[in-house]
Amino acid sequence: MGYIKENIAEVEKKVAAACERSGRKREDVLLLAVSKTIDVDRIKEAVDCGLTSLGENKVQEIMDKYDAMGPDVKWHLIGHLQTNKVKYIIDKVDLIHSVESLKLAEEISKRAEAKGVTANILLEVNVADEESKFGIKVDECEEMVRKISVLPNIVIRGLMTVAPFVENPEENRGYFRQLKQLLVDINSKKIDNVNMEVLSMGMTGDYEVAIEEGATIVRVGTGIFGARVYPEKKQ
Repeated sequence: MGYIKENIAEVEKKVAAACERSGRKREDVLLLAVSKTIDVDRIKEAVDCGLTSLGENKVQEIMDKYDAMGPDVKWHLIGHLQTNKVKYIIDKVDLIHSVESLKLAEEISKRAEAKGVTANILLEVNVADEESKFGIKVDECEEMVRKISVLPNIVIRGLMTVAPFVENPEENRGYFRQLKQLLVDINSKKIDNVNMEVLSMGMTGDYEVAIEEGATIVRVGTGIFGARVYPEKKQ
């Protein structure tokens, strides 16, 4: 097992400590192992250590790894999802974290209805308002929730954000706090079919701060698998 087992133990320790600091139970936070670009053998090491929820950025990577990883693994799509790719993963993923348009939600709803499944989704919110990132603006989120909540075979489970890449995780505390507040505010409106409880926020560099501010899912890749090695592009 080696370093992956050790890395997971280290991350687990930090997750548990952050839960304790914020008066929360450890089981209230899902440690999502982000397995993008990681080969099946190394992913299996993480699964053997108890991490059975895996996050992928690309539909193709889920398709490539789905059968090999077997039925006990729960897949989360955390990257940008194109409407033309929805049909491939609609009955394969446990949760889609990255819904940021009504058009995408309508396609997910349509494909879920055709397959006879219910799609669980999170709305991706661009809390920091970064031009380079996908996501709904904070002030457009409630309206989007209202529009998606009436679609069949789709349930909004919560919100997700990709915070800025920072050296000091404290710089992202305000964004995490803002996302939690947005969830509370929208829930307080008592919109039909909407009771959101999931906050997917925090990655390898800032997950401890995210947990302190209410994250229920943290997305950790490098902290578990080490630095990613991307295949060299052919010239």
